Amino acid sequence: MRRLDLSEFWTLLKAKHQEVLSATCNRGEIIIENTADEMDRLQQQLNREVAIRNLDRSSKLLKNIQAALDRIEDDIYGICLHCEEPIPEKRLRAVPWASYCVACQEIIDRDQVFGGDEGETIGFAA
Repeated sequence: MRRLDLSEFWTLLKAKHQEVLSATCNRGEIIIENTADEMDRLQQQLNREVAIRNLDRSSKLLKNIQAALDRIEDDIYGICLHCEEPIPEKRLRAVPWASYCVACQEIIDRDQVFGGDEGETIGFAA
């Protein structure tokens, strides 16, 4: 990729990183509060579980964004981590933190759906 493109993606990734980081600062919904009403307690528990899942998702996204920023610094951004082919710019514009091309990502997603860990099938090394 041209240096101008990398600069643009770096800016996009930094902005997204800041956006996700700001959104994860409010952790008030995971506070455990004692309440006498059973329905209130169940609702709080449900809200807490949803908030924890959202924090987990945000944490994974932050790691992926940081990994993409590291790949820019290492001058390997835009290269699939499995097949080492270029990731199409259209995909990177849609998902700037993408580590894999569409074909390799589909294999990973399919494997996760069927209970495997990322990278275990079709010769993927973790």
